[in-house]
Amino acid sequence: MRIPIAVYTCRSWRIHDLADDFAVEDVWALPTPGGPDDLAKFARQFTSGGVSDPIVRVLLALRWKLGALFGLDESDAGVGARVATLRDQLPDDLRNGPRGPDFQSVPFRSVYQTDTEWVAELANRTVHALMHIGWVSDGADDYHAEMTVLVQPNGLFGEIYLAAIKPIRLFLVYPMLIRSIGRDWERTR
Repeated sequence: MRIPIAVYTCRSWRIHDLADDFAVEDVWALPTPGGPDDLAKFARQFTSGGVSDPIVRVLLALRWKLGALFGLDESDAGVGARVATLRDQLPDDLRNGPRGPDFQSVPFRSVYQTDTEWVAELANRTVHALMHIGWVSDGADDYHAEMTVLVQPNGLFGEIYLAAIKPIRLFLVYPMLIRSIGRDWERTR
C-alpha cells in the first residue's frame, strides 16, 4: 500500500505550488474504492469519528498524552501561532472554495478541498505537517484515495523526532490505520 513518492510528484496537484518548501514524507494508496465524485464523502467519513482500530486509538492516545507531558502540542506551537496557516497562501479560487471538514479526534484542520484534492494541516513543536488526500482514477469510473504526508520539521529537534518515529509510523501505525480506513470506508459505502 505504500507507493513511491514519484507517483505523487508526477501528478498535477494544486498542492505542489503551495507547499514546495515541504518535504514528502510518506505516500500511501488507501483501500477506498469509489466513484469520481466520492472525495467529499470520503473526507466527511474520515473526519467524522475516531479511528476504529483499537490499537491505533491506543497509539494515538499515547502520542497525545506524551505530547501533553512534554509540551509538544501547546497552542503557541500550532498553526496560527508558531507557523502561518497554509490557507493564507491560497489563490482566490481555493480560498473561496470549500475548506473541507475538520477532524473530530485529531488536531488537523482542513485547508482546502476540490473535487480531487483535500488538504489538512497541523503544527506543533516538532513539525508543520500537511495531509494531502488525492482522489485518483483507476480507469473508467473507478477511483481511490492516495494519502501523502508533507512535513517541515521544526529545527534539529523536529528532524530527530521524525527520524525516531519513522519505524513506528511505517511498520505499525500506517499499516493498521490504512486497514482501518478501508474497513470504515466499506461500512459506509
